[in-house]
Amino acid sequence: MNRRERPPMKQAAKVANLLKQVLGDKGLEDRLSRYQTWLIWDKLVGKQIALRARPLRFRQGVLEVQVDHPVWMQQLQMLKPKILEKLNQQLPDAEITDIYLRKARTPTAKQQPATEPEAPEWQHAELNEEEIRGIEEQLKRITDPELRTGLHRLISLQKRLNKGRQG
Repeated sequence: MNRRERPPMKQAAKVANLLKQVLGDKGLEDRLSRYQTWLIWDKLVGKQIALRARPLRFRQGVLEVQVDHPVWMQQLQMLKPKILEKLNQQLPDAEITDIYLRKARTPTAKQQPATEPEAPEWQHAELNEEEIRGIEEQLKRITDPELRTGLHRLISLQKRLNKGRQG
């Protein structure tokens, strides 16, 4: 049927529905259900786990997940039944039977932007002239300039930390 012979559509068809229909005709509808795991993974496991573990592939009903650290693998091993249950609740047609955890250097996840972490508030605390004079008074008997400089820095950091803790 060409375009002129086809009756006009009342409403445009959704791409998701068309995709399901096309894949269903090819016998691939079950794969579509399984691969929806990638779409729901972050929400299903939470942001913290999603940054450490990502779905990698399916093999005979087993979801392979790559994890970036052994400690996270152990944690996910304990959470596996709960994650599997949630997956099968949200994607009942996917028929996921197990989750296999694989160690990998970094997950294929969208990593958080490589921005420097914000400095703690205490690092923004400034010492007043009286506090600086007090430090210099404490260190005036030390003759070694390297030791004096190191101690001055250490005492200054401690005073700033104390000041930041106080508010």
